[in-house]
Amino acid sequence: MTGRQVIKSGRKWESKQELFEFMEANWNKEEYGDFFFGAPTAASVSEYICLPATNRFMVIVYPKKEKIVLTVCDAPAGAMSRLIQSMPHQGRLFSSIVTMGELGSYEKERKGPAEQVLLGYTAYMKELLGVK
Repeated sequence: MTGRQVIKSGRKWESKQELFEFMEANWNKEEYGDFFFGAPTAASVSEYICLPATNRFMVIVYPKKEKIVLTVCDAPAGAMSRLIQSMPHQGRLFSSIVTMGELGSYEKERKGPAEQVLLGYTAYMKELLGVK
């Protein structure tokens, strides 16, 4: 599982807003989708550039000195799903089995389609930055 990609951009980014403006000016929204700047979930303590990935996951992007970090995180619906899955089921076997089945598909989605989207965004961001 990849989960996180780091691109050495060769450019020092002063803020997330600067990276957001770069993406606004250069991002092909028709091919790679739209994005927004904000908190990925209500519980997030910071704002990021958020790109769609799957129903339960998104990719967040942020600068870190001369690097750009892209990582998979829960989308608002995914965060709620994860919260529900973590609730105790008071010994009800059937509920526990259903929850474990849902958790498996959650992890498969994270390690499969969400990871593929992350790698696609990373390749495109490298192209925009002229990084090999």
